[in-house]
Amino acid sequence: MLDLVLPERCAICDAPGRTLCDACHGSLMRLAPPVCERCGSPGPWPVRRCAECSGRRLAFARARSGLVYDARARSFVREWKERGRRGLASEAAALVAEVVRPPDTEALTYVPGDPERAWQRGDVAPRALAIALAGVWNVQAVDLLRRTRTLRRQRGLALADRRRNVRGSIVATGEAPRTVCLVDDVYTSGATADACATALRRAGVRRVEVVTLARAVR
Repeated sequence: MLDLVLPERCAICDAPGRTLCDACHGSLMRLAPPVCERCGSPGPWPVRRCAECSGRRLAFARARSGLVYDARARSFVREWKERGRRGLASEAAALVAEVVRPPDTEALTYVPGDPERAWQRGDVAPRALAIALAGVWNVQAVDLLRRTRTLRRQRGLALADRRRNVRGSIVATGEAPRTVCLVDDVYTSGATADACATALRRAGVRRVEVVTLARAVR
């Protein structure tokens, strides 16, 4: 009955019928190789370190993403995060699994949400994605991180400001496995992923990999 009154609509083009129509699913740009071995940035050939991550001390071993964060991917993420369409987490996990191989880690965890925004939205998108990917990849998803304070929004901040904004804002909540895959919705500058990986490393994690739905490409 609910489907008749409020039919499902595509998160990108708003066409009725499905959460992600075939045309929009096909139009999302997959982030295919070659990519930087460390941070996953695409380029004309594979490199160990690209211009984006060269010279930076990153706490994670590598990062991989499913999609290029273009206008269509941005619409998808906005519907998922800001308009409360929780069903899109399974679509996001399927998109990631198309491109990214399952990480060789003992567990998945996720970038913790800001408590105030999580209360407003009713969910934390990275958490939902981690749970969905855990089912696809047959690996456990565990809560390992929490935020210590509310942050300024990262959107619009310069790279150096992003790093300062998140520095020291995330801590591990207890004992952690030796290898962990950190899940997030979007990789923009890597500042948040690095802050989370730093907290995990301080808790005893030996290797942190990062997986996100989408990645900003410069």
